[in-house]
Amino acid sequence: MDSVQTLKTYDAILATTGKMLAAAQNSEWDQLIQLEQECRQLTEVLIKNDQEPILDEELLQKKVKIIHQILADDAQIRAITEPWMMKLQDMLYTNSRTRDLQLAYQPVSNL
Repeated sequence: MDSVQTLKTYDAILATTGKMLAAAQNSEWDQLIQLEQECRQLTEVLIKNDQEPILDEELLQKKVKIIHQILADDAQIRAITEPWMMKLQDMLYTNSRTRDLQLAYQPVSNL
């Protein structure tokens, strides 16, 4: 993979994280999951590339800027999804505990 292809891949990841952020902001969870899979595939392209090409100063600065933008998108996505995930975990835990209590205290004849 040459330097142009590498930067195009980083740009594609950035575009995808931007879409992920919009999906998270709009509570479009299925879309967010699909976009995360796309982002993972793009990232794997970079990982599979044994060695990234050596970039000149201008391209290196562009790559760094893109990475910072990706990380900023990721931080915003996490700020949206982590509280939602905690709420979901609490709901699942509560439902599980309720079911366990119902099973523990149901009449013996229902077993």
